[in-house]
Amino acid sequence: MPRVGILSFSDGRGFVHQGIAGFVGDVEERIAAACTASGYEVVRGTEPITSNEVAVREARRVASFRPDLTVFNYPVWAFPHFSVHAARATAGPLLLFSNIDPTYPGMVSLLAAGGSLDQIGRHHERLWGDVGDEAVAQRLGQLVRAAHAVRSLEGCTFGRIGGRSMGMYTAVGRTDEWMRRFGIDVEEVDQWEVVRRSELVPARQAQSAREWLEKHAAGVHYDGQRLTPEVLERQVRSYYALRDIIAEGHLDFCGIKGQPELTNHFATTDVAEAFLNDPYDWDGPKEPFICATEVDMDGALTMQLMHKVTGTPVLFADVRHYFPDRGIWDLENSGQHATWYAARSDDPFENLARVHLYPEEFYFPAGGAAVHHLAAPGPVTLARLSRSDGQYRMQVTKGQFEVYDDDVNESLMRQSTYVWPHAFTRMEAPAGTFLARFGANHIHAVPGDITAELEAICRFLGVDFERLGT
Repeated sequence: MPRVGILSFSDGRGFVHQGIAGFVGDVEERIAAACTASGYEVVRGTEPITSNEVAVREARRVASFRPDLTVFNYPVWAFPHFSVHAARATAGPLLLFSNIDPTYPGMVSLLAAGGSLDQIGRHHERLWGDVGDEAVAQRLGQLVRAAHAVRSLEGCTFGRIGGRSMGMYTAVGRTDEWMRRFGIDVEEVDQWEVVRRSELVPARQAQSAREWLEKHAAGVHYDGQRLTPEVLERQVRSYYALRDIIAEGHLDFCGIKGQPELTNHFATTDVAEAFLNDPYDWDGPKEPFICATEVDMDGALTMQLMHKVTGTPVLFADVRHYFPDRGIWDLENSGQHATWYAARSDDPFENLARVHLYPEEFYFPAGGAAVHHLAAPGPVTLARLSRSDGQYRMQVTKGQFEVYDDDVNESLMRQSTYVWPHAFTRMEAPAGTFLARFGANHIHAVPGDITAELEAICRFLGVDFERLGT
C-alpha cells in the first residue's frame, strides 16, 4: 500500500496563525481523506509548521515512517525557510500542494517555497487546485504511484543469475551505479545453481506440475525429441530451483542468462520465466515476480518499476518484426511472456486455454517447451530504460495490442518464430522514429496508459524521459 506523508505550513506570526489555523486544518483533512479514499496509508504532522524548530521536528517524525511521497500543504502564506528546513529533513519524493482560494495566498507560498527549493537543488513536484476536483485527484494519484515505485527500489536486491548473454551490452548494468542511483544491490548467482537445485526437486512435485499443464493448457505438443514429458518436468524443476534461489537470497526481482549454457545443454527456462512473471502457477495464486530473460538488468528494472505502478505482470519482448503494410510490430520472445497476457483474465484457466506448449526450435538444442500464445487486445504503455553515453533515459510510447481473425493471426505469426509468444502491436511512435532512436532490442509493456507515472518516476530518479511519438 502506498504511504503518503502530509505536512501543513502556516504563517510564522503567532497572531496570524491563530486566525487561520482552522482553515489550515480543514484543508489538510480534505487531502488526508482523499488519500485514504484512494487506498493510501496517511501519516500526518502533529501540528502546522510555524517555525524552523517545528519544521525540522515534524519533518523528521513523518520521515521516520518512510512515506513514498511527502506532501507539503500550503493553504495560506508560510515563511519559505520553513520549507527549506523541512525539505532537508525529508527523504524521498516531495510534492508541494496548494489549494486555490482567493482569500488566502497559498499559491504565493507554494511559489516562494518552490523557488527556494530550486535554489538549493531539492527536486520536487508541484500541484495546485481543489483536491476534490477529478483532474487534481488524478494527478495526485499518478504522483503517489510514481513515488511508490521509486521508493520500492530502495533496499532491493536483484538476482543476476548468470553473466552477460550473447554479448548484449544493453543487458548489463553497473552494480555501483545501481546502488548509488536506485538503492539496489546486485547479487551474483551462478547458473549451475539452477541445474544443481533442479535435481533436488521431488519427482512427484515435478510430475504434478506437468500434469497440471497438460490438463489446462490448450495443448502440450510433445515431439519425442526436443519436448518430452521428461524435458518438460526438467523445466518445471528449474522453476522450483529458481523459486528456491529467490527465497534463500531474499531477491526482489531477477534475471536469468539461459543462453547459451542452459539452452544448449540443460533446457530452456521459458516455462520458469513465464510463470515467475504470472500471478499464479500450478500451486495456486501468487504475486508476480519480475524475471527478465538473458539477465537483462535494465529490462528487469523497467519491468519492476512498471509492475509497481500497475500491479500487473509486465510483458518482456524482443522487437522482432515490423509489418509495413499493416503498420504493426510483432513483439515476441522465446517464451518470456507471462501467460496472463493471453487473455488478461483473473481466471488462470481462461488464460491457459489460449496457451500452447510447443517444442523449442533449432536455436535451443537442449529442448524444452516454448510458451506460445497471442497477447489479448487492448491499450498498452511500452517503455524501456537504456543508457546513452552513460546517462540513463526512459523511452516511452503508447500503443495497442491487436488481434485479427484466425487466418490472419496464424499467417502473421508463422512469418517469424511461430512457437514463441507474440504481441501484435500498433505504436504511436512512427516506425522510422522508433528504429532510429530506440536504445535496445528488448521492450516492455503493461496495460493502460501510465506515461504520466513513468515521466514522474524519471524526474524523481534524475533519469531523462523521452516520449517517442505523440
